[in-house]
Amino acid sequence: VQLVESGGGLVQAGGSLRLSCAASGSFFSSAAMAWYRQDPGKQRELVASISSGFSTNYADSVKGRFTISRDNAKKTVNLEMNSLKPEDTAVYYCKADFFPYTSWGQGTQVTVSS
Repeated sequence: VQLVESGGGLVQAGGSLRLSCAASGSFFSSAAMAWYRQDPGKQRELVASISSGFSTNYADSVKGRFTISRDNAKKTVNLEMNSLKPEDTAVYYCKADFFPYTSWGQGTQVTVSS
């Protein structure tokens, strides 16, 4: 199982970015998917998650600004990020949970300049 993130980059504060995570394998539709982020020296934190039943959950710090979505036919999970802030700067990771397995992507850098 492989997860490949894309869409990171450099953006000014107030701007937008769209991250995508493409998955291989037949598990996708039954997996819970999530985006995490990690800043150097800090713990990896949950940003948003979406269940196999399309229920979503967001960190308080991104509620109202970020939207997670999934397309089971394309085996992708996306993170739409709006009104970006410098504190959103981090490496963003895609994660898949499909019992008993967990898989992580390699990460994509998001840098928000002030």
